[in-house]
Amino acid sequence: MRILLVEDDAVLGDGLSRSLGDWGFDVTLAVTGSYADSALCTQPYDMVILDLGLPDMDGRDVLRQLRSRKSAIPVLILTARDGLNDRVGGLELGADDYMTKPFELRELEARVRALLRRSHGGFSHDITFGRLRLDTRSQQIMVDAIPMVLPPREYGVLEALLLQQGRVVSKDSLAQRLAARSEELADNVIEVYVHRLRKRLEPLGIGIRTMRGLGYLLEQIPDA
Repeated sequence: MRILLVEDDAVLGDGLSRSLGDWGFDVTLAVTGSYADSALCTQPYDMVILDLGLPDMDGRDVLRQLRSRKSAIPVLILTARDGLNDRVGGLELGADDYMTKPFELRELEARVRALLRRSHGGFSHDITFGRLRLDTRSQQIMVDAIPMVLPPREYGVLEALLLQQGRVVSKDSLAQRLAARSEELADNVIEVYVHRLRKRLEPLGIGIRTMRGLGYLLEQIPDA
């Protein structure tokens, strides 16, 4: 599940991105309204978490433009504006939920999952691909119901590929995902982990295709 997080506060944005990633979501952070609007025009997302007080345009304008394009993506407004008129106005513009800062992470996670269940007809914590199954709650990958033991960085790469199966995952997005959880990465580190994962996955009939200049795509090997 891909979430667009629109938040201009660097500390809060980084913290929320980490938490959403830990909950099993693939997160894009937008720090301006114009970037968020452009991303929503060009990329598929399953949900938007939207701050209202953005530096270049009001978050309500981002929401207004999204709904003017007839998009039904669920939007959760997360803002410091706690007045009744702000709440009512946001919901009338097309927001699906409204939370005020400060907030509890447990409540945010519950609301995010509730909106995704509602919009997707039942949101599962399990993601499957061939013989692989990713449990986003326990952050465990299984092969035929047996846990697959992976070093943390290899797990991070495979998790990202599973979460975005059917889509090309860029090298930069993989690097950002790993760097957010550990120290700075060497230039060729993604290629190293992809190479190691290929050796693990090929006996399972699963491959990782390199899309030159674009990134990597998880695929099933024909007749494997």
